[in-house]
Amino acid sequence: MKVAVLGGGAGGAASVAELVLAGHSVHFWARSAETLEPHIKLGGVAFDGKLGEGVAKPALMTTDLKSAISGVDVAAVALPTFSHASIAKALAAAGWSSDKPVVLNPGHTGGALEFAEAYSRTGRAVPPVVEFSTLTYVARKYRPDGVTISGRAKRLKAAALNGGAEALEVAARLYPGVTPVRDVIASDLSNVNMVLHPPGAVLGAAWVEATGGNFTFYVDAMTPGVARVMRQLDDERLAVARAFGHDLPNLIEEMKLLGTVEADVVDVTDYRAAIAGGEANRRIKGPDSLEYRYYKEDFGHGLLPFLEFAQIADVNVPVATSLYRLAQAAVGTDYRIGGRSAEAMGIAGMSKHQLIEKVRAS
Repeated sequence: MKVAVLGGGAGGAASVAELVLAGHSVHFWARSAETLEPHIKLGGVAFDGKLGEGVAKPALMTTDLKSAISGVDVAAVALPTFSHASIAKALAAAGWSSDKPVVLNPGHTGGALEFAEAYSRTGRAVPPVVEFSTLTYVARKYRPDGVTISGRAKRLKAAALNGGAEALEVAARLYPGVTPVRDVIASDLSNVNMVLHPPGAVLGAAWVEATGGNFTFYVDAMTPGVARVMRQLDDERLAVARAFGHDLPNLIEEMKLLGTVEADVVDVTDYRAAIAGGEANRRIKGPDSLEYRYYKEDFGHGLLPFLEFAQIADVNVPVATSLYRLAQAAVGTDYRIGGRSAEAMGIAGMSKHQLIEKVRAS
């Protein structure tokens, strides 16, 4: 299959490595020439970790979006979630075909809805949009021309807008382990980062600023108090999911499916022990500032759309609301500005029934 991987960060680099190794013809696109230059100089993407070690060599590496999508069958978007609206508009302007699927890896919470809404506002027909609940990989770029992949999801929830089964089949061919769910609300609310990051990010904000991230986020910062807040936030997530007709696993069970919590964990109610003991995450350092992606993505594009879904479902979510408001105060920003609001997702003013109808229409 011919694939355009859009995004030069760790997720994009890991995708290039996996897809090239699987025999796909890959076009690698990054917005920044500075990001792409080390890869061009090397001739590809160096990788190590779960996928082995080597250099994956794409058929094309470019900063020109039209060239990147020319002749490909599918676009795999591995960009930060706050880029989904802008890449939707850019793909529309570049002439992306309405019958070719776009895979958001990850879509996180509300990604497919926001992408489709931004694309539709260009006046062009919206293509099939597949969203993954979280990124396929635990990956970091420790060198400018390579990526270290410390974890690879074993089972990953995915759903589609405007394409249904065919688009999901394409996504599963690219990324083995994709598990279809009934609709994008189910995949939205299976986003583990929405629960995993905000409690530690808010309650550890002083530590972040004092140490510049010189601590392990999933071990040092996974204190009993943080774990208790996390579990209550997770309970709220599950309550909203039930209101939309979805009975989802709790955070620890979900992470066991992904492989970021060890398979032999028995007590799925002990959030601290299960998360701190996960091999894939335990060495990951804390955020180095309040500009880190845990603050930039997981509130305005994680908790904000979750709060919008909760309001539509008429479910009270006091812990999520408190974390969201405290993060806004600490960071000094209004996450609604440029965030994944109901308006940005095209669901403002909808009832629960209308939203369910929208996501299950195709």
